[in-house]
Amino acid sequence: MSRGLSAHINPSILNADFNDLENEINKIAMVSDLLHLDIMDNKFVPNQTFTFERASEIIALSSIGVDAHLMIENPDELAPKYAQAGCISVTFHFEAAAAVPALIANIKSNGAKVGIAIKPKTSFAEIEKYLSDIDMLLIMTVEPGFGGQSFMADQMEKVSTARQSLTDKGLHKTLLQVDGGISEETISIAAKAGADCFVAGSAVYRSEDPAQMVKRLRSLANLELTKG
Repeated sequence: MSRGLSAHINPSILNADFNDLENEINKIAMVSDLLHLDIMDNKFVPNQTFTFERASEIIALSSIGVDAHLMIENPDELAPKYAQAGCISVTFHFEAAAAVPALIANIKSNGAKVGIAIKPKTSFAEIEKYLSDIDMLLIMTVEPGFGGQSFMADQMEKVSTARQSLTDKGLHKTLLQVDGGISEETISIAAKAGADCFVAGSAVYRSEDPAQMVKRLRSLANLELTKG
């Protein structure tokens, strides 16, 4: 059944040139919904990307709104700071949060939309009760920590379950995002399962024309989202 939606494409700069981020962001700014900023602390995941100070600089220089994905310990303390820094959306990992309801409220009170992310081994049932309080659910389709990993098709059952729950609850504005291994070959699979927001890193920034790839990915996803 058609949901009448248009796919959201949020390119990740994880595979961009960190030494020229302003130009790298400008390549996709006019055709993307938000910029996906991966924050890793080498504790929650075995990799490190940006400190809060560097992330704040990127948020300030970005010509497009920022969707921060916090793969860090202690999001209860740090996530609201990303909202204060100007992120449009801040997503924290359920597995790392100490007090989920309080954290959701804190991020919102600081002016950002809220997302909850879950790892592949975390069941949808564990976070279903929070759906009415958030703006986006992020289902990881790789193990968080590194770009360029292969898409985990076995997560599509979880995506479908989440989509059915959102529909049943009338939460039509809540985004269902997938992150990991999204490409021309996999985005249709994720869209068919029910995702409507897609993070793409390698596919975009390793292409010859990042902006055209964003358009291509959106077109492929929309073909599934608009099927009757």
